[in-house]
Amino acid sequence: MTPGLRIGTSGWNYPTGRGTWNGVFYPPARGRPKGFDELAFYASHFDTVEVNSTFYGQPRAAVCRAWAERTPAGFEFSVKLYQKFTHPKMYQERVIASLPDPSALGDVDADGSLYGELSPAKPNQADLDEFRRGIEPLAEAGKLGALLAQFPPSFKDTPASRDYLARLLTAFSGYHVAVELRHKSWSDRIGETLALLNEFRSAWVQIDEPKFRLSIRQNYLPNVQGFYYMRLHGRNVEQWWRHAKSEDRYDYLYSADELREFSDTAGAVRRLVKKLYLYTNNHFSAKSVANAAMIKQQLGEPVEGEYPAEFLERYPHLVGVVRPQSTISNQRSAVPVTP
Repeated sequence: MTPGLRIGTSGWNYPTGRGTWNGVFYPPARGRPKGFDELAFYASHFDTVEVNSTFYGQPRAAVCRAWAERTPAGFEFSVKLYQKFTHPKMYQERVIASLPDPSALGDVDADGSLYGELSPAKPNQADLDEFRRGIEPLAEAGKLGALLAQFPPSFKDTPASRDYLARLLTAFSGYHVAVELRHKSWSDRIGETLALLNEFRSAWVQIDEPKFRLSIRQNYLPNVQGFYYMRLHGRNVEQWWRHAKSEDRYDYLYSADELREFSDTAGAVRRLVKKLYLYTNNHFSAKSVANAAMIKQQLGEPVEGEYPAEFLERYPHLVGVVRPQSTISNQRSAVPVTP
């Protein structure tokens, strides 16, 4: 295993919907071996995971401590920032919906002033302290990877946005912060964007997803030597903006040829940076697991863990790439819950 190279998936728990991992990567929910632990099973295959649940709610120290205890030494969690830090409009809409009197929150323009000083949706010191307290058990255990600041496509390169981003990076100084920008205005002024991120030694997240007129353009090169961060979202153009369920957007399986571009990039970049994180986010029916395993193989990295027969039936091209689960392993609890 190459030091500093970490490959995993975005999230590990997908228990519902047509794209569930149950019965594909994990045993079916009904009849599952007693004591089966999804996170521990996942961690026997990959050495890192991207936590998405912290986008919807602040991380809790007790939960993060349990994650650290249930994973082996050297495992790392990259943690997405709470939505209030990056998606104030989404946060505000959720709060408004919960209020008996929505007008109590006040009015906020939709032109980017949501990131301004007077925005009621702007995170405050208490929010920052709560997030830091929540992830502290991971940091203490040496299992905290990067913090992911994923901004929406509507987050344009404006003076207010730049000021907000600088203040956010200042607030999280001391952590490795990866910034995902998706509007093309940031790549239109690439020099200024790089200068801002480099000032805080923050990695510009390199993303693969369907490209539209206003989508960001990137060359996949690292912008800092400290670390590199790549996310593969899939290329489901037809269902990217219009879909019955949000999971449908990520219903895409990269071919071996499509992945070669990213494997080659990772192979070159790992010689230039101290640490590289590569996460597959096309999570529908564990397609992200299949593609992460394929990338590891293409890079000559060990493909660890055992894979259930159901997984190999779904993705037969991985036969011979991954190790099938033995009958004995399939009959007992594959990974017991840590007390």
